[in-house]
Amino acid sequence: MTINERKATLLVVDDVPENLLLMSQLLRPHYHLRVASSGEKALEIARRNSPDLVLLDVMMPGMDGYEVCRRLQQDPLTADIPVLFLTAKDQAEDQRHGLDLGATDYLSKPFEPSVLLARVNSQLRLKAAADRLRSRNAALDLEVEQRTRELQDVYDVTILALASLAETRDNETGNHLRRTQNYVRTLAYRLREQPRFAVELDERTIELLYKSAPLHDIGKVGIPDHILLKPGRFEPHEFEVMKQHSRLGYQALVHAEELHGAPMAFLRIAKEIALCHHEKWDGSGYPQGMRGEAIPLSARLMAVADVYDAVISRRVYKPEMPHEKAVAIIREGCGTHFDPAVVEAFLGLEEEFKDIARRYADTDETLQAKAAQISAEPQLKA
Repeated sequence: MTINERKATLLVVDDVPENLLLMSQLLRPHYHLRVASSGEKALEIARRNSPDLVLLDVMMPGMDGYEVCRRLQQDPLTADIPVLFLTAKDQAEDQRHGLDLGATDYLSKPFEPSVLLARVNSQLRLKAAADRLRSRNAALDLEVEQRTRELQDVYDVTILALASLAETRDNETGNHLRRTQNYVRTLAYRLREQPRFAVELDERTIELLYKSAPLHDIGKVGIPDHILLKPGRFEPHEFEVMKQHSRLGYQALVHAEELHGAPMAFLRIAKEIALCHHEKWDGSGYPQGMRGEAIPLSARLMAVADVYDAVISRRVYKPEMPHEKAVAIIREGCGTHFDPAVVEAFLGLEEEFKDIARRYADTDETLQAKAAQISAEPQLKA
């Protein structure tokens, strides 16, 4: 309900009882009226009742009108209430000072009743217009927030759908995706404590890392099942085929971006992870033989997370190994396979990694279902 649809409430502030009585007689027939005889009382009433307009005397003992106006403007609860000064101080300097403090109008005493009513009505109309504008802006903000949330939900669902597609053809489980994305996020937060990574690992980037991590093996959908699902060690020619999953995943995401018609922030990180998470710090990885910090940071984080999970997790073709074994492997690979800075962060997070592994551990039922799925694949007979 706007001011025009209801009877407005005015707060009249004056330390002279006769002035309050006069103002009451003039304004009460048209408006709801509240009165205060001191600045302190005026602030209390304004905070509690939020009047539509304050008519404020300047010269009062204790807290004068200027100070009352200043405090009204500073308080979020009262900052939007217009203030009309009513005072005998009619010098231009006095008026300028009051308006500089945030007052919306300034009327000198003595005043004509008709002029006061006209000024009050004008201020209430402006207040009603401002209220409508704020209401529309709030509605627009809410709509934008809702649309943004819907787009984010679409993005999240798309990522999970793509990742789940890869998982259905792999010997990994869905919990592997959950574990690795949590490992990556935990590592990123710890690494951000180092000044040289603080800018790169801002909150938005870490969120994108977390949500993009499940796509690291999306390219495995393009690997033949008789290689992808082989339970034992790959033959050299089989491993060469398996290594293609990095490029296949990257190319699929590039194609998705081309179809969209513009670069997308979340796909940038997803592409980095898909293509480069098997690169090694010393340049001996694949598919490009990248070295050191030429490897995107997102992929260097993923490399540690992926290897740790591969070691400690049960698979349909191998038992789980202890956390200590995974730590030893990652420590041994520091400076060759893994970025030393990421390894240092990992070594400070052993308890957090163990907790994530416990929280998203694969159940016997999950592994049995995955084993049944793999054994039913006719391509394995090829």
